Amino acid sequence: MTKYTVVVAGNIGAGKTSLTERIGARLGWWTGYESVSDNPYLPDFYGDMRTWSFHLQVFFLGHRADQYLEAARDPRSAILDRSIYEDAYIFARALHHMGNLSERDYLAYRRLFEIVVQGLPRPGLLVYLKAPVSTLIERIHRRARNMETGISAEYLSLLDTFYDEWLKSFDLCPVLTIRSDDLDFVHQPQHLETVVARIQDKLAGKEVMDLRG
Repeated sequence: MTKYTVVVAGNIGAGKTSLTERIGARLGWWTGYESVSDNPYLPDFYGDMRTWSFHLQVFFLGHRADQYLEAARDPRSAILDRSIYEDAYIFARALHHMGNLSERDYLAYRRLFEIVVQGLPRPGLLVYLKAPVSTLIERIHRRARNMETGISAEYLSLLDTFYDEWLKSFDLCPVLTIRSDDLDFVHQPQHLETVVARIQDKLAGKEVMDLRG
């Protein structure tokens, strides 16, 4: 049986964790999740981004590199909640753009990132979950994480722009774009089955158009 590694990318509130959890359970794959509840820097970061941006990005870099290596060692296929590439091309870039990550720290982080990713296996597929900012805001408010109360529509829009720019030149693996505002992975089993089928088709090399419902 062929072993695959799939990474799930997307803005905050796009549905990455829900999809990762359900596909992992549905297909019996190894699952890796973004470090949120056990992240020692995240609460401080949301309280003072300028002070803690560099620390947070370095923590995420190490955490995700560990996940990639653990996934590579496991004999099962794997699905990961957020890719290591988003940290550099989306979030670190946004922090630098907003003045929360200095030029010196940004360049140091990017150099470290490039060294780390050279030693990591490429994923077999990137699933990009895309949803309007209004939907992201609604979901963020619904899950009511205290540390996310300060996330603004402007910040999410900036991230959305950077995602679009990044994916235009992303060539490490095939990309499957899914409009997650049209789907309910949690309460509609047929929606999950549709996504599973599209992922399996894409991994098998079949041409897949953007999923919009």
